[in-house]
Amino acid sequence: MIELERTFLAKYIPKDLAGCKSKEIFDVYIPKAKEHPTIRMRKNGDKFEMTKKEPVHGTDSSHQEEQTIILTEEEFKEISKIGGKELRKIRYCYPYKDKFAEIDIFQDLLSGLVVMDFEFETMEEKESFIAPDFCLIEVTQEKFLAGGMLAGKSFSEIENYLKELGYSKLFLKK
Repeated sequence: MIELERTFLAKYIPKDLAGCKSKEIFDVYIPKAKEHPTIRMRKNGDKFEMTKKEPVHGTDSSHQEEQTIILTEEEFKEISKIGGKELRKIRYCYPYKDKFAEIDIFQDLLSGLVVMDFEFETMEEKESFIAPDFCLIEVTQEKFLAGGMLAGKSFSEIENYLKELGYSKLFLKK
């Protein structure tokens, strides 16, 4: 499957986000020793999967080939014993015009980081998309914000990069 998406840092958190459908996501990226692991183990609510994502040869990093295997909880727990870089976030499904923004509120050591993704069916749709006002800046090509690069890091480790982009910590008020 080819994934077409654009990623943005949040300028602010929409007021009505807390009322939107959400789920906790726990990721383990392997191998742990790799700077940017491409294999992700994911607990997504009550679903478990292993995904490998790699940029399609000759394209930018927003055009990725994605292969996913559905796992049982037992398989997830066993494979996770390998050890990897971890991250946890709460993902909100926020309606915006005819789309949904996946708004990720990072937890634990990355608390204060809010990133949103929009997925598209076609390249034309992706290229013509106008970001909503609650988006600060597009970061689709920013490697340091890829899940495998963020996993295992703290906010302070990426804070200087974020400041260069004009980003300040955000927290969801409930």
